Amino acid sequence: MEHLMTRQLDLILKEGGADYDWQPELEVVPKYLDEKGKGWLKKILNELGGNGSLPLLEKLKFDFKLGRHFILWDDELHFHRYRLSSLKSGLYEELNFPFAESYKRLCRTYEKEALKAGMPQRIWQGPSVASTLFGKASDPGDFSGNGPIGWKLMAYNAAQIDLQTRIHGYKLIRLNPYETIMTGGSLKRLDQLLINPKEEQRTMIYNWLMRKLG
Repeated sequence: MEHLMTRQLDLILKEGGADYDWQPELEVVPKYLDEKGKGWLKKILNELGGNGSLPLLEKLKFDFKLGRHFILWDDELHFHRYRLSSLKSGLYEELNFPFAESYKRLCRTYEKEALKAGMPQRIWQGPSVASTLFGKASDPGDFSGNGPIGWKLMAYNAAQIDLQTRIHGYKLIRLNPYETIMTGGSLKRLDQLLINPKEEQRTMIYNWLMRKLG
């Protein structure tokens, strides 16, 4: 999704001379998802309180594509108990995603930030498919009952994106506000650096990104 952070990253990649695609999409080839993959997704949905159906994305959307790498910016809404639940799936143990362990930690640490951003009805409830899958949402801020079904759908779709990207032969790099980079002798959060980066900071972020691709 385009916002300040991805616009800044776009400028940084452009300035650095990277060969990349902006806001690329990947058409999903259904036959690539085998029974094992479906089993992982079904189990994730069950853990989230799904009703037994298994909706699958037909198209995946990313922020950038560089070679065989897709890059996605995950904002504060992605770090909460439901994403943590999906990250505990066997999918992450078996396929070894480099971000999985740090994301579990962020989900445990930053749910309050997700709550600040995720209370509006359209986010808490999500699109209509969320109520089809998880039932009626609880009131905003209430985690009892079905809770924030929009968040649950987000967590399930994030797991789908992780799995589908991998089985289609790509690597996925997930970036988030809480990543830190050493600059000027101290650690700075990525979101703070991206608000208005100086020239040397833009170069540093570009080099940091290129190392992730290596």
